[in-house]
Parts: sequence; C-alpha cells; structure tokens
Amino acid sequence: MKIAAVICIALFALSPQVPAIDPNRPSSRTKEEEHGKNKKLYTCLTHPEVVRTEPGQCPKCGMTLVPLKEVGAVHRTARKSQSGSDRLGQAPLPNTEENHNANGMVMPEDHHGAHAQQEMTMNSSINVAEPMSREGSGTSWIPDSSPTYGYMKMFGDDMLMLHGAIFPRYTNVSSDRGDDRIDSPNWIMAMYSHPFSDSTQLGLRAMMSLDPLTEGGRGYPLLLQSGESWHDQPLHDRQHPHDLFDELSFSLSQKFDADFSGYIYFGYPGEPALGPPTFMHRPSAMDDPDAPIGHHWQDSTHVAFGVATAGMEWSRLGGMKIEGSVFTGREPDENRYDFDRPRFDSFSGRISWNLTPDLALQLSHGYIKSPEALEPNVNRHRTTASLIYNKRLGPDSNWATSLVWGQNDDTHEGKTESVLVETNYQRERDTVYARWERVEKSGHELALAPGDLNEIFPVNAVSIGYVRDLSHGNIVDIGLGGQLTLDFWPSELDRYYGGGPGCGFQIFLRVGPSLHAHDGAMK
Repeated sequence: MKIAAVICIALFALSPQVPAIDPNRPSSRTKEEEHGKNKKLYTCLTHPEVVRTEPGQCPKCGMTLVPLKEVGAVHRTARKSQSGSDRLGQAPLPNTEENHNANGMVMPEDHHGAHAQQEMTMNSSINVAEPMSREGSGTSWIPDSSPTYGYMKMFGDDMLMLHGAIFPRYTNVSSDRGDDRIDSPNWIMAMYSHPFSDSTQLGLRAMMSLDPLTEGGRGYPLLLQSGESWHDQPLHDRQHPHDLFDELSFSLSQKFDADFSGYIYFGYPGEPALGPPTFMHRPSAMDDPDAPIGHHWQDSTHVAFGVATAGMEWSRLGGMKIEGSVFTGREPDENRYDFDRPRFDSFSGRISWNLTPDLALQLSHGYIKSPEALEPNVNRHRTTASLIYNKRLGPDSNWATSLVWGQNDDTHEGKTESVLVETNYQRERDTVYARWERVEKSGHELALAPGDLNEIFPVNAVSIGYVRDLSHGNIVDIGLGGQLTLDFWPSELDRYYGGGPGCGFQIFLRVGPSLHAHDGAMK
C-alpha cells in the first residue's frame, strides 16, 4: 500500500496542473472567449499598430492588411536570418519577448504613436541589398534616415510604391526679363519590385510629368535660368518643361553575400550615374516648386533617352557604391511627347558613400557629347560633388540639408562652376525651406548680345519659403505655401535685366503623398 501511495503522489506531481474550478464560473468557455478564439485578426506589415477584425487596407498607407498569424511567421523567419537578407528586413529582428505580442508581431516602441518606429525596412527597387529610404532618383542615394512619402501596396512579395508632387501656383518675377503666370509644375513616379529570392530582385520604375500641358513649350518663369531650347532658340530666364515620360527603366540586382551586391540598370529614358539626386527627389528640395538655376551644372542628365548602368555595392561602413554608365548625351528635344533616338555616346562614373544613416556623399564625373541640339559641336565634361545631411528630429519632424557643387568644362568656353546650399525643416504641419546658389554663366548661356557672348558672369539667387499643411497625414498632404526669391547679377547685366536685385514671389499649393514610414535605421 505504501508503494502504491508513493506512485500516486509521483504521478500527481508530474502531471499538468489544472486550475481550481470556480463554482461560480461555467465549465464551458464564454461566448466572448470562443469569439476571440475564432475571430481572425489582420494587420499592416508597415504599421503593425493597426489591427482590424476584417480584411481591407491600412488607413495610414493603403497597404493590403494580412492575417496576424502570417505576420508572426514573417517575423519568426526574419529572426532566424543573421545576414539581414530577408525581403522585409535589412537587419535581424530583436528576439525579445517584450517586443512581441502573443501573435509574434513586433510591437512598436510607442504603442500610442501614429508614427511609431518600425523594426522592418523595405528594399529599394534598384538593389535588393539597399533600404528603400536610401533610394534617390535614378541609381543615386539619399541618406538612409530620409523620410519616405508615398503610397505603398503589396502583392504577395511584390511591392508597388507611388509618389509624386504637383504645385498649382501663381508666380511673378520682376525685372526686364521677368514674367508672371499661373501654372503647375508636376511629376508622378511608380516603383515596382519583384523578388525572385531573398538575394535576387527585379525592379521596374516609371516617371511621368504633365509639364508639356501645364507649362507649355517655353516652361515657367525662372530668372537667370538657362538650358535647352524652344522654336530653335535657346531658352533663358525660364525653366524648360520635362518630357511626358522622364523614366522607364528596369534593374536586376543580386546579393552575393552579407556585405557585397551588384546591379544593372537600363532606362529609356533613364538617369545615368552622374551628379547628385535630381532636385525634386532631394529631401532638402521637396517643398520648393522651382528648379535650381545651376540645374545644368549638376543634375540635368536625369532624362537621358538611353542609359545603361552597372554598379557594385559594399554594405560595410554604412554603404559604399561604385557605378558606371553609358548614355545619350543629347538633351531631350522640343517634342516633349516622343521618344528621342538613343545614341549611347557619353559615359560617366560615380562613387557614393552613405557614411552614416544621416549622411550621403557622392563624387562623379562624366563626358557628355553634344548636349545641346543648337550647338552640336560643343561637348561637355562635368564634375560634381555633393553632401546630403538628413536628421530625424521626432516622429513627425525632419531636417534635411544639401551642399552641391558642379563644374562644366565646355568646348571653346572652358570651366564654369556652380554651388548650391538648400535646407528644409519640417515640424508636423509646418515647413520652412531656403536655397542659395552661385553660378558662373556665359553670355552665350544667358542669350546676351554678340559683344557679351564670351564673357562669364557670376549670378546669385536666394529663396526662402514656408508651407502650412491644410491636410496632413491623411494619405495626401495638401499644403498652402509662399516663396520669395531675390536674384543678384553684376552691373554689366543691368542693361538686360534692369537695376538689381530681381525679385520674384509665388503663392502655391503643394499636393503630394503623406509620410509613409521612417526607415529602421532612424533613431
């Protein structure tokens, strides 16, 4: 009997413990418990704080909601990866219980904030090894910490991102060469990526502009601007319109190991590896409706009808990239709706280095054959360098600043230089921005009288602007803004422009997508 008693006590100790029965509680589950057990919950991969009881789209970014249990599986897979090469994560997720709920979903740092930090980052459409927040125009880089404005939708593992801007406005530029008008500079871009595996990806991009309709062939008033032509005459003191199609490109990227990757890029049209990110894609310039007057010294090759680029990237030390391009040097012709003949007669090389998540550096050089149709015998060597700094100041606050230098060495004209400093400070609904430029332009560039064609004139432009968002964080941001610009030139140009300085002002609406997400690198 003693042996039997010992065996019973041992079996009881090893058996699962059953909680005491509450005589006041029904033995079966309540209807609420059964409902919670059987109810399927859905969440957003980008905004995990969004949880819904029915399928649909995320109210913040529009992404299709997925079942919570699938999110848990994604994160469990990501935690197993030590190389960070998973489709949704550039770095392993922390394997701590306090960062996950019962469903395995990563919880945001701030459970109550609408812009809580995420543990996941999306990949660039150009290179599977890059975070999406690093992606600038063409194959250029901006800082990893840059905010992402856009509408994203997932189709399984495929990603579609839409972004753009439109600036309905009234602008008035005083001086003898000034003008005033109502217009609307604009652009829209789509980026699509399809992963074949964790290490191989196909990317597609398309960018369009309705400038041919809203700006007409002459473009919009911009004092001291130069470049391209209209009715076989050089444009001056106006910014040329962009083509209907500014980019149609594809890229194929391969991650070879944890630190090394490569890609090829082809565009018709597209952007070669030359210069900083184009002005409308820089976070420091996104609220300024005007192009820089040094555009044709820095980033004017962003619409080239025929581009082939190959690049190699190392992820150590933040990220370093070496790339080279062959491309068509001729600027787009006056027919803004057609596709120009590809020539592949020019070449360029660029070194990019994102030293820290907040800093992007680049140095590039290119040979541009016959860029202007009116001067087919003039060729150009262009050298550029840029520094872009971005700092996240809060969940809905950001400061971005760019320093850009560019030099053109033209046949028969020699070297001329440009320098630009621009900054953009955004805090919730309010944005203040500024830009200063100094550019050396020839009399030929400014379409002056024959006696001044070979002279070089240093000109300056200073702009400051403010935007107040009327709609903010609701998929589309609509802001009301104003800008003042002062232009300075040497006294020798008074007979063309009148007594300086020139003064321009504009009142505009800025319409664009809301803040999508901050990259996981932002702290």
